[in-house]
Amino acid sequence: MFRFDFPYRREGRKAPDRANKLIASLRADVAHVCDQLGTTPEHLVLGGRSMGGRMCSMAVAGATGNTAKGSVPLEEPLPAAGLILISYPLHPPGTPDRLRTEHLPDVTVPTLFVSGDHDPFGSPLELASATTLVAGRVTTVTIEGRGHDLNASDDLIVAAVRSWLD
Repeated sequence: MFRFDFPYRREGRKAPDRANKLIASLRADVAHVCDQLGTTPEHLVLGGRSMGGRMCSMAVAGATGNTAKGSVPLEEPLPAAGLILISYPLHPPGTPDRLRTEHLPDVTVPTLFVSGDHDPFGSPLELASATTLVAGRVTTVTIEGRGHDLNASDDLIVAAVRSWLD
């Protein structure tokens, strides 16, 4: 397993970069892992928590992150064996009309969503509706009594990921 931070985190900044820079960084990190392992991206399961997972899903869908009036331009989708999206930020808290789902129909790989049932970024019902847009096979795991941070849920998250990978 490999873990990478986005450039803004490595630089000690709090505010994230624009999606196009985050996705470019992710693509470079995946290329680095592939070089280290002597493999190609379609043999890797990609994922992340919250924005990190969203950027992985956008890269796999071929979204660039550059938007104009709701459109999401495409580039070559980043191949992957699957996606693990922990606490996917479906919408900003309190604004369920601002869905972050434009790219989901272009996600064709098996995808695991793990989220808390009290997540202000998307309720289980909202997430269930959004996951119907994903073209690939979808598995959802809802952790009861948890919010977006999924505090004290590491064992449950690990069990869900292991089960899904099996």
